[in-house]
Amino acid sequence: MATKQAPTRQAITLKGSTNLVTEFFKYAANTILFQRGVYPSDDFHMVKKYGQTVLVTQDLALENYLDRILKQVNKWLLTGSVTQLVLAIISKDTRTPLERWVFDINLVEQPSDSTSTEPAPPKPEAEIQAEIRYILKQIVSTVTFLPIIDEPTVFNILAYTHESVDIPADEWVDTDPLAIEASKSQQVKLRSFSTDVHRIEAMVAYRYDG
Repeated sequence: MATKQAPTRQAITLKGSTNLVTEFFKYAANTILFQRGVYPSDDFHMVKKYGQTVLVTQDLALENYLDRILKQVNKWLLTGSVTQLVLAIISKDTRTPLERWVFDINLVEQPSDSTSTEPAPPKPEAEIQAEIRYILKQIVSTVTFLPIIDEPTVFNILAYTHESVDIPADEWVDTDPLAIEASKSQQVKLRSFSTDVHRIEAMVAYRYDG
């Protein structure tokens, strides 16, 4: 009698991991822009994602802007060219940087134990989604300690890439890092998540005048 073999779970490929990470940035950016009041709350609508409700912009100009940026980020992730993404929130009137949401992008190192021939088991997608869910919940909960922003703000997305990378000149330019003065900056490390290929470390730095 033939025995039926249990299906083997596939490791997430570079392309699959890249798409997961790009999608995470989309929802993380939307969550930050909503929670920090950069855009009016009426501009967002609720969608189900990662087993929870997340808010996504309905503003077409913002949606198109984020899509363009994420399309390029996706290409850079595929070639391992991008090392960090930053969403900076800036005072509209004074151009003072108020917050920097930093996402470090690292490649997952495979264990180099030569005595083991067994590859590490693939990470279940449910576990990856749970880690993403925790980060998004943490972004929501930051309103409990971040200073209230009571002035109009704008935002900018910065991408840190390897020097040799090809940069589309019409969409990306060298820019100010929008750093917050060290004497007025507080930092909070957020959770991380990883796939079989990428590991994303998150933190927020904010201006504190107290």
